[in-house]
Amino acid sequence: MARMHTRRRGSSDSDKPVADDPPEWSDVDADAVENRVVELAEQGHSPSEIGLKLRDEGVQGTPVPNVQLATDKKVTEILDEHDAASGLPEDFRNLLERAVRLREHMTANPNDAQNKRALQNTEAKVRRLADYYRGDELDADFEYTYEHAEELL
Repeated sequence: MARMHTRRRGSSDSDKPVADDPPEWSDVDADAVENRVVELAEQGHSPSEIGLKLRDEGVQGTPVPNVQLATDKKVTEILDEHDAASGLPEDFRNLLERAVRLREHMTANPNDAQNKRALQNTEAKVRRLADYYRGDELDADFEYTYEHAEELL
């Protein structure tokens, strides 16, 4: 059991049922799904938001429970093919946004010890994730700084 920055246990989800084909009730054309994914990305939605919108709203009124089953491609692969992907991986971007937001809060509230700790933990996560992505999605010489994070966002 790996605990990172808290005494609580991590959240675990139930296993998805194994499926090789999209359900019969969701017979949406793969090209229509791809076009909708690109359209949502151009509206500024992240890959996870796109998946939720396709699940809830669907394409042409038909929900798409799993983009990968419907198109044989992940949402990020579709975005890469159509040059609609953002420059940063979604998880890294979310951590950078959190770090910038916490840093701004700390400048306004310098005695907030809890958020100081949250900022330290978030910046540690950013550095670990930067190590993971460095060379592939990030430049080989990428170093996290608050100023650099503000530039990227």
